[in-house]
Amino acid sequence: MPRCHYRQAGLNSQRMIRAENICKSFGQQEVLKGINFTFETGKCNLIIGRSGSGKTVLVKILVGLLKPTSGRVWYDDIEFTSLNAEQMRAIRMQMGMLFQGSALFDSLTVEENVRFPLDMFTRMSAKEKTERVNYCLERVNLAGSNKKYPSELSGGMQKRVGIARAIVLNPKYLFCDEPNSGLDPKTAIVIDDLIRSITQENNITTIINTHDMNSVMENGDNICFLFEGRVEWSGNRHEVLGSSNENLQSFIFASPFLQRLRQAALRSST
Repeated sequence: MPRCHYRQAGLNSQRMIRAENICKSFGQQEVLKGINFTFETGKCNLIIGRSGSGKTVLVKILVGLLKPTSGRVWYDDIEFTSLNAEQMRAIRMQMGMLFQGSALFDSLTVEENVRFPLDMFTRMSAKEKTERVNYCLERVNLAGSNKKYPSELSGGMQKRVGIARAIVLNPKYLFCDEPNSGLDPKTAIVIDDLIRSITQENNITTIINTHDMNSVMENGDNICFLFEGRVEWSGNRHEVLGSSNENLQSFIFASPFLQRLRQAALRSST
């Protein structure tokens, strides 16, 4: 049996992910500079920051696609960064992925797209797979869409198919890369609500890489703001607007319109 590296026994029910002093360099370029952050169970954990701040690199390290230059990633009591490929695969079986562009197979139906992880990683019977697929499609409000192809769906519906596929293996951990990219504001709210409700219902550790401020205000249970490769600020959606951190405020109120709204709010409060 492969040996795993345990930090402390008996914590598997927590389902937390912890980044411990993560550094990552590409040649002479230092992208991540000592990241320490805990991604909590049953919450939407958001990674926010400007382009080039290190968000995507951090997520790739968390899922094992990149190795850190130094530092460690813990999945509950397991030191993920020190596992071999076979041991890492066992952890990845507990992950769900929602990709930025949904990443659906155009030649497969909705049902076949959602069933794909079951075909690849389980020995479930055809009946069990169909039941699980139907449950997941119903959960994302797409019951009856089994035989449609991605080209027949709107962008929001494609995102919901992506969510159904991401949860079909009943993951402990859910990673979402820019889930609202390309969506209109109303549809983006639907996706935010869906991710949040699924996270809470199933006690999933959800990590969302986003620059969408609506997502921050709706789903920001636990926020990690990266700036130039460091954790510049952390908190939740109730604290983010009131923060005095200048770099965070500059990121939040980046557009002239939002700057004018903030100035008006400040004037009205004085």
